[in-house]
Amino acid sequence: MKMSEKAIAMILALCLLSGLAATASAVTFADAHGNTIELDDTLEAYTGVTLMGAEDAARKEETNLGDLWTDALRWFAASGAINEYFEEDDVTAGNTSIAVNADHIVALWNGGNLRADVAEGKFGAEQLAEVLPYPNKVAVVYMTGAQLLEALEAASQGLPYSAETAYLCASFMQASGLRYTVDTAEAFNKGEAYGEKGWFKAASLGRVTIEEVNGQPFDAEATYAVITSNANFNGMDSSYIFAAAAEENEKSTITTAVVRDVVWMYIAGELNSQIGEAYVQPQGRINVR
Repeated sequence: MKMSEKAIAMILALCLLSGLAATASAVTFADAHGNTIELDDTLEAYTGVTLMGAEDAARKEETNLGDLWTDALRWFAASGAINEYFEEDDVTAGNTSIAVNADHIVALWNGGNLRADVAEGKFGAEQLAEVLPYPNKVAVVYMTGAQLLEALEAASQGLPYSAETAYLCASFMQASGLRYTVDTAEAFNKGEAYGEKGWFKAASLGRVTIEEVNGQPFDAEATYAVITSNANFNGMDSSYIFAAAAEENEKSTITTAVVRDVVWMYIAGELNSQIGEAYVQPQGRINVR
């Protein structure tokens, strides 16, 4: 039986309305590269406290936003959720999951890529895009403990924070899965210059001490999976160790997962869209003294 012209017209109208509804559920956002992206404005969560990222907060010391952000990345790897986001070439090569136990998974995120507060109350995808206005992907870098320690040493070279060192402090690492101390009374021992913006490689180690990793003693010989961004994977800012370690271990990789999406997954799935007491204050993972 043929469909009447009236029925066809009704179906086309419904399709048009569905399309308009889908468009209405998106909001546009200009990222830091000048690209216009669409964000899902149906996403909604609640925070009982302001999450601190504005005014260089995450470049100076540990913040509650840094804790939340790195917890999301570490959860993504430790839970196995990351397994669905390996590139086709990785899957073909058998690289389909994190290659170390959960107690050897840590997450590091540079404070310069936490750029805004999330104010107390309801928030959505646009607020997270303001925090991270870059299209970063989740990356996995396998490092020895010795490399991890050097990575933190180099990342902390701008501390203590000041107006003069603010740009260097962009590399300071927020963390999940480990506790570490930066002794700013100990001068950073500059090695060769790295990049074109003023960073240096660490000529020796001495400012940073890693107290523990996931409740276990730090092991300089062990292999740790560091969950971070594609930018650090590629050696951004002071991250020369990330790039070197990634080249040394072929299981290191950049996944297809967008960092902001992963943070939403964690907030919605693990926190039930409610950021509460656990993130009222920084959790004591980083001691800058």
